[in-house]
Amino acid sequence: MIHQQQQQDEGSSSSVTSSPLQNFSNMPLHPATAAAASTPPWMLRELRSDERGLCLIHLLLNCAAAAAAGRLDAANAALEHIASLASPDGDAMQRVAAAFAEALARRALRAWPGLCRALLLPRASPTPAEVAVARRHFLDLCPFLRLAGAAANQAVLEAMESEKIVHVIDLGGADATQWLELLHLLAARPEGPPHFRLTAVHEHKDLLTQTAMVLTKEAERLDVPFQFNPVVTRLDTLDVESLRVKTGEALAITSSLQLHRLLATDDDSSTSPTAVDKEKRRSSPDSSGLLSPSTSRADAFLGALWGLSPKVMVVTEQEASHNTPGLTERFVEALNYYAALFDCLEVGAARGSVERARVERWLLGEEIKNIVACDGSDRRERHERHDRWAARMEGAGFGRVPLSYYSLLQARRAAQGLGCDGFKVREEKGVFFLCWQDRALFSVSAWRGRRYD
Repeated sequence: MIHQQQQQDEGSSSSVTSSPLQNFSNMPLHPATAAAASTPPWMLRELRSDERGLCLIHLLLNCAAAAAAGRLDAANAALEHIASLASPDGDAMQRVAAAFAEALARRALRAWPGLCRALLLPRASPTPAEVAVARRHFLDLCPFLRLAGAAANQAVLEAMESEKIVHVIDLGGADATQWLELLHLLAARPEGPPHFRLTAVHEHKDLLTQTAMVLTKEAERLDVPFQFNPVVTRLDTLDVESLRVKTGEALAITSSLQLHRLLATDDDSSTSPTAVDKEKRRSSPDSSGLLSPSTSRADAFLGALWGLSPKVMVVTEQEASHNTPGLTERFVEALNYYAALFDCLEVGAARGSVERARVERWLLGEEIKNIVACDGSDRRERHERHDRWAARMEGAGFGRVPLSYYSLLQARRAAQGLGCDGFKVREEKGVFFLCWQDRALFSVSAWRGRRYD
């Protein structure tokens, strides 16, 4: 059973010690145990905030189970109750419930394609510029990815010691923040800065152009020889030849929250001739170079990257299991995961914060909708835990590189300096897990081609 919760005033900010989300993972997350769905809405409105949070959780689980079973009448009844309790402007539990309720409603509407198109198409998704703004707000409010970027930069710096020409490939990078820091680190090298070439992959040219302007200006100020190579494409259609890796340069690859999107195509019977065909022509560590028919798009892509012979590859991914085929299991895992993120935002920002609202709606809310409401190749947010990615990386030929103790000290010092006890960095066998309280939310790991072992 859930731990006893401290009573909380409706108008106060939730704290780490009193929010229902703190003990969320200890709750009986089984739809069959949810008895609150039959409670009349007028009784639900009289509940204390902690009781309301528990009712919302059970109502959401009931709704997800009903939607998974195709019982849309039961899903509709649960959504009606949720609507009387949830609010995108309320406390953390009300906000996360509102996001999941919208995702469940979208999934239910798919049973009526006409209604779905008429109601949902006019509600456009956030623009690329809006998503970029939300990501920057997320870096400020929940700086997990700042810690991940700092760890990645330290791994790159250590791998590139004494190298004269450094080429970094950023898979999906349109944010200059991490690379501004790396420019400063390279400029401060005792042996002097190398020639630094950055290749950034992103599907939106405008964002790459903005990144190029910011980095070029800073590189000139720091007197670091710098070249920016934009590659305008989605990751799943990337041709590795467009990365323009040259003989004689030391290569590093970074990927922050990108590789899981390649798993979306595993539901699709069609295969892309780009990364897959390139990999067929490259020598694989475990075969003659030909892929078996069962090789997935992600495995083929990682094999193609192995063929580029990087000295280091740093991978940051969500530490979650959102790639299961069954909706109910996926929903429970996602509800746990995003509840922790919303709780982190509750501690770090006021409820009326515009920046917080953008993160919750344009970034986290869009991820939730994709995980819950979409299937097949449309479901791109297929997060998997580090152990699954480790198996893929090793299968592609990569060897583990433990992140350094110095990097760990830096990350923990930075986490402690955030002014909140909730941010923690856990290290296991050279891999960093970035946590909110005791729940790991992101993993950071480093790899290299075995020819460097």
